[in-house]
Amino acid sequence: MNFNSKFWLKFSLINLLIVALLGLLMRYKIGFEFPYFNQKSLQHSHSHFAFAGWISHTLMVLMISYLNKKSITPICLKKYNGILAANLICSYGMLISFIIQGYGAFSIAFSTASLFVSYTFGYYYIKHLKQLPADDLSKKWFTAAIFFNILSSLGTFFLAYIMITKNIHEEEYLASIYYYLHFQYNGWFFFSCMGLLYGFLSLKKEENPFFDSTFKLFFLSCIPAYFLSTLWANLPIWLYLLTVIAAVIQVFTWYKFLIIIVKSKKEYFTNFPYFLRYILLFIAFAVSVKVVLQLGSTIPSVSKLAFGFRPIVIAYLHLVLLAIISLFLLFYIYANHLIHSNEKIKLGVIIFSVGVLLNEIILAVQGIASFSYTIIPYVNELLFGAAIVLVSGIGLTAFYSIKKVKIAINL
Repeated sequence: MNFNSKFWLKFSLINLLIVALLGLLMRYKIGFEFPYFNQKSLQHSHSHFAFAGWISHTLMVLMISYLNKKSITPICLKKYNGILAANLICSYGMLISFIIQGYGAFSIAFSTASLFVSYTFGYYYIKHLKQLPADDLSKKWFTAAIFFNILSSLGTFFLAYIMITKNIHEEEYLASIYYYLHFQYNGWFFFSCMGLLYGFLSLKKEENPFFDSTFKLFFLSCIPAYFLSTLWANLPIWLYLLTVIAAVIQVFTWYKFLIIIVKSKKEYFTNFPYFLRYILLFIAFAVSVKVVLQLGSTIPSVSKLAFGFRPIVIAYLHLVLLAIISLFLLFYIYANHLIHSNEKIKLGVIIFSVGVLLNEIILAVQGIASFSYTIIPYVNELLFGAAIVLVSGIGLTAFYSIKKVKIAINL
């Protein structure tokens, strides 16, 4: 069987809907009486499945599709079908086992297997990337993305070790979680998306030398930027200064890159349908907010407040996961016509983005109010309402996208 991106993207949309439904269930448990299922186990299932079943699966499909577009030998792409199938088996295994047992033998086994699947994908993908032209800037982003994905797994292995041995120290536990999250969010996810964006916009070094510099600056700042997540650990002054420099570099790099893109690709973007331009603007704003928040967190008093209140941490994680990565993946799928859109799909994506915005606003208000220990009335009910909007949007998108995929495959 040749590689069929439409077939695999069908699973992506189903999986995103499952992620949203799990989020809705967790919000319902917080706001209302629902004794079934353990909340912590649901949370582990939700996060692991979101990473492996939705984002990593979709990134792999789109990265393989990029190779396909660049006319890599079809026979080389066939082996990716087995890799994607294995990743989905691990993803569904984690989805179910984490709900049933939390961290246990089966959930750890599926998590570990998922890591080895990602290593296998990385090995073959880097091998096939070598067939692309030397001036293809996406190659660097994709190679770095795979490097950071492997690097992030060290945090997972350490976390699994301390969970199995029950030798849990809070600082080590948090540091390993943030290590994994950082190199997933800001490494694997971000660099893969940038590689896809570079390919989509056909960005070349000859067009503007800063397109190459953008990669170098983000790559060099990514590792020290990890310590933005551990500022609560009383870092040595030299490491703190290095972390501040990394945050400044990312703000400078992103805003300069954004200005160049807006100036050089303005006419190109005007040809996009309105809903895709709206989504792209939403993503650009979200990334701009993210890098500024990272820089702001280097102020010690701000850092203590941010890490001391759970709504702030959740708001930041959802800002990256939903407002940036998830919306970019949806944008890329429909902008490249990997699945053709219609009015209902467009409406679904817009509703989903509204749900993301509502979720972020409510969490931000809750987090800011927490600074003065002010309780926001009906906040859990409001977050549940935002979750309903999210589920409605992606449900509509997934249903009509899969319907179109079935028609296309039958034809």
